[in-house]
Amino acid sequence: MDRIIGIDFGRKRTGLAVSDPLGIFASALDTVPSAKIIDYLKTYCEKETIVRIVIGMPVNMNGAPSEAAADIRAFIPQLQKAFPGVPVETEDERFTSVLAHKAMIDGGMKVSRRRDKTEVDRISAAIILQSYLDRKND
Repeated sequence: MDRIIGIDFGRKRTGLAVSDPLGIFASALDTVPSAKIIDYLKTYCEKETIVRIVIGMPVNMNGAPSEAAADIRAFIPQLQKAFPGVPVETEDERFTSVLAHKAMIDGGMKVSRRRDKTEVDRISAAIILQSYLDRKND
């Protein structure tokens, strides 16, 4: 089944999300150490077909790339080398952490789980991917 992967890349941890086969809905997938993300995705590709990768691009309020954007720009060529032929796109990730916390509260998640940064990363990746899917499906 064709899937689109959403990535909330961080220096230590990376949150992942995946689309449904129709490319309408995003679901949180996992949080993995950033150093192991390529291996994780290669293993995932053994079960599913990745047709596109969407990675969150950190942007300041004025629209300029944030300091962390340099990490994303350095990571994208690694993705492209590991997955040739799979397009990699960026998506504005402003407010995703705030939206992730709100989603966890609205969903009734316990405080102890909301403090778990791996949960925030997974949900942030799903928000990034859902934003992309909504924009593309309009």
